[in-house]
Amino acid sequence: MWECPKCGRKLASPEQKHACLKMNSIDEYIAAQPDAVRPLLQGIREAIRAAVPKAIEKISWQMPTFWQGENLIQFAAFKKHIGLFPGGEATTVFAQRLKGYKTSKGGIQLPYDNPIDYELIADIVRWRVKQVEETKGIL
Repeated sequence: MWECPKCGRKLASPEQKHACLKMNSIDEYIAAQPDAVRPLLQGIREAIRAAVPKAIEKISWQMPTFWQGENLIQFAAFKKHIGLFPGGEATTVFAQRLKGYKTSKGGIQLPYDNPIDYELIADIVRWRVKQVEETKGIL
């Protein structure tokens, strides 16, 4: 067992991630990740930003989040993948293009050992904006 010196939580090892550090911005979140992961996260951020330039960047549920009327999409670094969280219907709507990815209701796993399809991410975000506009009429 290892005890985190910042929050006092007992963890299996020093490498085990936990949420004792409160991130206040996407910049802080990306900076706290391993060197090899940072460019991937920045690429995802840039793809999302290009698709929704008016969206607000924030941290929600300890994850980078793009908000425009509601949370459009979130992403987070994990041990073997980056999780992309566009909401429940996205994995169904984009099922054909998501073949080969592990998905769950509302989540998509982007493994570190595969190239990231930034255009797919941008398309999902543009679809989310349309979905919010149609269902809520708030954008």
